[in-house]
Amino acid sequence: MAERSQEEIFRDFLEHIVQGLGLEATVEIDGNDEALVGTLHGEELGIFIGRHGQTIDAVQHLAQRILLADPEIERRRIVVDAEGYRARRREALEKQADQAAIDCEKFSRPVALDAMTASERKHVHEYLRERGGVDTHSEGDEPERHLVVTPMLA
Repeated sequence: MAERSQEEIFRDFLEHIVQGLGLEATVEIDGNDEALVGTLHGEELGIFIGRHGQTIDAVQHLAQRILLADPEIERRRIVVDAEGYRARRREALEKQADQAAIDCEKFSRPVALDAMTASERKHVHEYLRERGGVDTHSEGDEPERHLVVTPMLA
């Protein structure tokens, strides 16, 4: 019997989650050399996304653990999405980051953002580094770790 591909294992895993949660959704798997993306399509996927994305992040973490458990397989980034949630979340984070940078520059004082996941903090750090004009660092302990935007030192 032939071994199943990462794509097949990923699809089966996400379909099992969909069934277990009683959702009406289809699973789409897209992959390239760098990433394997599993996207759910359907209505009322809020329970799958969870509060502040906690559930979808947990599902993504489990998928990573399952798909990358074998050291012999190719290493690709594993992403789980639901009806464009990841893009909407990135857009919201960038909007918050822009406002924090504006406030930081205007009032010459640090501005703390809400707690976010490590991958979200990394995205905001990179986004504001490209924007320029401010510095960033993380403070606190998980799960309350957050990003602080500070005025650029002269």
